[in-house]
Amino acid sequence: MGNRELNREWFRGRELLEFQNAPETLDAEKRTVDVIWFTGIEVPRFDFFTGETYIRRFDPQGADLSFLNGGAPVLANHSAWGEGAQKGRVEKAWNENGIYKATLRFSKRESVNELWQDIEDKIITKFSMGTEILEDEELTEKDDQGKKVNIRLAKRWRPFEISLTAIPADFGTTTMSGIHTGQTQRASAHKGENPMETQNSTGGEARETPEVQAAQPNPEELKKEGAAAERARIAELRKIGRAANLDEKLVEEHVQKETSAEEFRKIALEELARRSDEHPIRSATASVTRDQADTRREAMANALLNRFSPAVFKLEEAGREYVGLSLIEMAKECLEATGVRTRMLPKMRIAELALQSTSDFPNILAATAYKSLRGGYEAEALTFAPFCRRVTLPNFNTFTALAVGEGFDFEKVPEAGEFKYGAIKEGKETYKLATFGKIVAITRQAIINDDLNAFTRIPEMHGRAARRTELDTVWTIITANAALADGTALFHANHGNLAGAGAAPSVTTLGAGRKSMRVQKAVGGKARLNLRPRYLLLPAALETVSDQLLTQITPAVVSNAVPEWVRGLVPVVEPRLDDNSTTAWYLAADPGQIDTIWYCYLQGQEGVFLETEQGFEVDGIKLKARLDFGAAAIDYRGLYKDVGA
Repeated sequence: MGNRELNREWFRGRELLEFQNAPETLDAEKRTVDVIWFTGIEVPRFDFFTGETYIRRFDPQGADLSFLNGGAPVLANHSAWGEGAQKGRVEKAWNENGIYKATLRFSKRESVNELWQDIEDKIITKFSMGTEILEDEELTEKDDQGKKVNIRLAKRWRPFEISLTAIPADFGTTTMSGIHTGQTQRASAHKGENPMETQNSTGGEARETPEVQAAQPNPEELKKEGAAAERARIAELRKIGRAANLDEKLVEEHVQKETSAEEFRKIALEELARRSDEHPIRSATASVTRDQADTRREAMANALLNRFSPAVFKLEEAGREYVGLSLIEMAKECLEATGVRTRMLPKMRIAELALQSTSDFPNILAATAYKSLRGGYEAEALTFAPFCRRVTLPNFNTFTALAVGEGFDFEKVPEAGEFKYGAIKEGKETYKLATFGKIVAITRQAIINDDLNAFTRIPEMHGRAARRTELDTVWTIITANAALADGTALFHANHGNLAGAGAAPSVTTLGAGRKSMRVQKAVGGKARLNLRPRYLLLPAALETVSDQLLTQITPAVVSNAVPEWVRGLVPVVEPRLDDNSTTAWYLAADPGQIDTIWYCYLQGQEGVFLETEQGFEVDGIKLKARLDFGAAAIDYRGLYKDVGA
């Protein structure tokens, strides 16, 4: 074998061995790693009750990631039994063009050390999800041979845990590593290493590439390394073939073609999708239990919600089976579904086991509480939304808004002249997020006492409280009239947005407000903004007055007619204004014309969310309602105030 062939074998061996090292996204200090946990593969399943075979399909845009982004557990093979069942938690989950990814953080306790070592060594690379089907649709399609195929499409689904597993239903799952960067050298450079150096796969010191060491390579050593890498490649291809139940001839064909392990994984995934009826029985059988659990969980949650509020939560067909059961009876159903005999157990022991075991009972309570929470949250009207701008922020840092300046005004460009750069003037107003929340405990006593309010009525009240927090935050900006970054109050004569003498809303006083907004100038004091009032903000005390003013009535005398622009104002009545003044009223421009007030949510977690945790201080489970929200006045020019009379 010549030097050229030796070098080729060396490079191939180094690339394969490098791939077998820890994933690039792995952070050993924090014990975090990024993974792909769902790629959208369709899985064949069997319904034991009907004898029907069908394909389980998930809408790639239908996932509710609230549970995962709320710190959902990381398990091993979906097992939640015992205190050490939880191996870690989901730090963050997201959808990237239909591929679902997550950052997982693993526990640093001693019992997880071996598991973490296998992840570092890329022994464990496959993942599976436990998910709740929120909305299902049955479809019928034809395959390539024209045969009818039954499809069950999960239009809305909520994953609640991610598990490490040896044989996943979705073979495309993996830890995110060098396979996503294209080549080993680029990946090393990304980590700040010298791209001309590569780490020894056995943990030794870094050494230079063959070009640098061309004068002194050891041919025999290089030959051994290349041969070892080739054996590792062949073994990995055959391992993938066995796991995916591929034809041995196909595997040997790619062995001879020198196909890399990662390329063959993609080929295996495509073959599985094309021959969905030839999936390994083990994968399909393992999925049936999850599907039955999903059905039972949805049905029980529906029965509980219907019992709490029949007018809001309609009883579905599946929920009728559980509609008359108490909480302790549902707990028994969940335990017996996992093989736990409850016949001779006292109620206290049943409640204890149901809250701590592999039963679905904690998830049923959490799902019921979450729907109650969101129901209460969405029931409260967001009165400030029409005249404010909604934004999302990636983190809890302080952000600065841009000012409405004159740097964007167009200038004439003479023939053969140059275009001038517009100056973006940075504003001075800042905004950031704050976190609000409350914890609810569901105890064994609440379950035994059949206290439905513990996870329905109370979370609903917390949902309403979360919405009130948003309303209080924004409307306080209006009523507090605090100073902006320029040191002047939001509503002030110097800002040209405060009436000189207070008066009730009328055509005359509204006209004065319209004029003030029309003549407002951009930062720099030259360009007129020509703003138009769109919303009339009123305390409840002035609601009837505004109804009389804005209602279109044919006048007896033409001179008394209410102008069209006044009738076009949109009234926004907010009782919080009454707490400050029963006479003051305001005008606001459309947020599409100019910024007034911004309200902000954390990106990916808009609104109130629920986190669950097995209780230690509390003998049960804890539900934490959390809201990440902030608001700030960005510009005074689109607002006007009259103190009234």
